[in-house]
Amino acid sequence: MTFNYDTFISDTAVSVAGLTEYIQVLLEENEILRQIWVVGEVSSANNHRVGLFFTLQDPDGGASIKCVTWKTQVAKLAQIPSPGEQVIILGSIKLYPARGEYQLQVWQVLPAGEGLQAIRYKQLKNRLAAEGLFDEERKRDIPPHPKTIAVVSSPTAAAWGDIQKTLRSRYPGLHVLFSPAIVQGDEAPTSIVNAIKRVEKDGRAEVLILARGGGAVEELACFDDEQVVIAVANCTIPVITGIGHQRDESLADLAADLRVHTPTAAAERVVPSLDDLYNQHLKRIDELFEMVRYIYESAGNKLQKMRDRLTRLSLDKQVQQRIEALSWRRQRLLQNTSQKLISAKQHLEMSRQKLETLDPKKVLQRGYAVVRKENGEIARAANELKVEDELFVLLGEGEIKVKVVQVKD
Repeated sequence: MTFNYDTFISDTAVSVAGLTEYIQVLLEENEILRQIWVVGEVSSANNHRVGLFFTLQDPDGGASIKCVTWKTQVAKLAQIPSPGEQVIILGSIKLYPARGEYQLQVWQVLPAGEGLQAIRYKQLKNRLAAEGLFDEERKRDIPPHPKTIAVVSSPTAAAWGDIQKTLRSRYPGLHVLFSPAIVQGDEAPTSIVNAIKRVEKDGRAEVLILARGGGAVEELACFDDEQVVIAVANCTIPVITGIGHQRDESLADLAADLRVHTPTAAAERVVPSLDDLYNQHLKRIDELFEMVRYIYESAGNKLQKMRDRLTRLSLDKQVQQRIEALSWRRQRLLQNTSQKLISAKQHLEMSRQKLETLDPKKVLQRGYAVVRKENGEIARAANELKVEDELFVLLGEGEIKVKVVQVKD
């Protein structure tokens, strides 16, 4: 039997579209490739009307892959990829059948390395700010002359030594409470929070210093930890942060009532220098003497002016002026009294006339009479009486007793 190669090839061969479709299924249906994170460097980028096209490659240039973010997704990217940047990409593998090329369809772009840490820092900062932990209204004044202060720092760090030295030189005899804490590494956040709680529970400190010397960004990451920031913001006593770092500020700095750049600066801010206080005291004494001298000179000038006036104005003339003033006042007083007396007499006469008009005896003297029953009640109507009733009639002069012989309506 002769084997026909042409028939075999024609029966097993697939079309280009078929092969492409098969490869597309293998790539796009793969569980790993449907959602994959890829790290690389952006080598080129083209912002097209339908989306953003760019190429991602390894830093050594050994491999590259084409990427696309469609227009509707570009606004959702945490970072727009630019040539030369290191990024982390979340996407899925898609095949473009017309060219037989595969590409990475991108959903999200994040900065790689330190850039990713910056994104997380910014997100946490914005959330805590929205919760009001950094508001100026929350911040309290630092006591000007605290008797007891607390320090949270590492017992082996130079920061604690710098603080002790500064406090001794500026304010000897100050009561300092030290609450040790780990200020670097994974255990640092919990250690710092516990150290702050110990100070609050003790209850003696009037202000707290949270301090650490300078270091790399990674070493100071504990001061951006959320639980540390919350502990600083909610501390029951004012908090000063003295964290030596290259970055402008930590989140703990933002939550503190006062922030300075070094532990030494924190110690200088928490208590005044005795030398400065002494100099201020001497300055106040000088100001007080100057004020007393000014008042004394002002009083002397005023007294001299009065003496000059007395010299220019003789005593007899002054007495005469006083007599004339008193005479004028006496005359005014007599006039006012006379007017009030006349007004009072007129008012009294009008009241007397009104009383006479209302006097019942005056009414009786004009011919009227008051008729009372035996029980003393005043008889006001004829129908209240009957024949044989005895009545008492009060006249203008005297009273008579009568008997009813007839009643008329």
